[in-house]
Amino acid sequence: MKFKARTLNKLAAMICGDYPAETTFFRYRSSSYLTEFFQDCDTDYVHDGSTRSRWVASVLEQILDGPQETALAPPATFLTVIRTLMDRSDAVHEGHDRPGALALLNVELAREGYEAFYAEDGLCYLRHTKTNTVATGPANPHRPLSKAEADKRAALAGWLDTASEDQLIEEVLLPLFRQLGFKRITAAGHKDKALEYGKDVWMKFTLPTTHVLYFGIQAKRGKLDAAGMTKNANVAEILAQIRMMLGHKLFDPEINKRVLVDHAIIVAGGEITKAARNWLGEQLDTSARSQILFMDREDILDLHVVNNVPLPDALVPKPKLASELDDEIPF
Repeated sequence: MKFKARTLNKLAAMICGDYPAETTFFRYRSSSYLTEFFQDCDTDYVHDGSTRSRWVASVLEQILDGPQETALAPPATFLTVIRTLMDRSDAVHEGHDRPGALALLNVELAREGYEAFYAEDGLCYLRHTKTNTVATGPANPHRPLSKAEADKRAALAGWLDTASEDQLIEEVLLPLFRQLGFKRITAAGHKDKALEYGKDVWMKFTLPTTHVLYFGIQAKRGKLDAAGMTKNANVAEILAQIRMMLGHKLFDPEINKRVLVDHAIIVAGGEITKAARNWLGEQLDTSARSQILFMDREDILDLHVVNNVPLPDALVPKPKLASELDDEIPF
């Protein structure tokens, strides 16, 4: 990834703290503190005694040349540099929210198509402004969660208990898959169920080799079990929909062609039991079985939290209107 020289120089000035001491929003870092800064970013860069800002700009250029998780996300090390630079404990001449530093940073990042923001966990992240995709490093859904992440997970779990199938798709799955890098995400079966053809959502994912894979999603709000005949948990119904999905072509308007689904993802807002997985595997031939992927409630919750996907609107506290505020003097 390449940034303009002007952007690199401005970012270097922020890391060095080359601003008037009376008005700066960034810590001043001498040679030894620059080395310490990049050590905190899990790198091995050591200041060589040259001009500080030029050296930092060259280091940033080398970091940006590193491997990227996706085409729209800067290298993970660069994201760590931004997070370290915007550490709330390093606030100067302003509060921990660092509005001044954030505004200066975003003026420069906007030139490259990115925006910095503080998330609920108090860390600074980058967002690609055109796609509204949050740039993150490799996400491990099985890592220990912070208290804020655990609270977010618990809130989402409670919401899933009462959410409808359409709410699960529109307010959880669609934002999640967009954040994971899928494209052309289309909800196929809400307005006209007759045109669903076994899938609630279809989408595509571009591999690093530029090859494109197509995915269909069949979502159920509750538990999916091989035993039981409830409307939302009937695994025989899922089997029929999966067969229909894999056999029916979808139209991709970007290439003006009809294509087959490469993989079908079965998503459940509850548990997908082993009995259900085994029964589906027995009913499908080897070829079709290799095209089936499963995602249950635990997968949804873990991926939603570690990828920093916004919560559904119903879980986001709304600010009170001026008319709702109590202006009476309390004495």
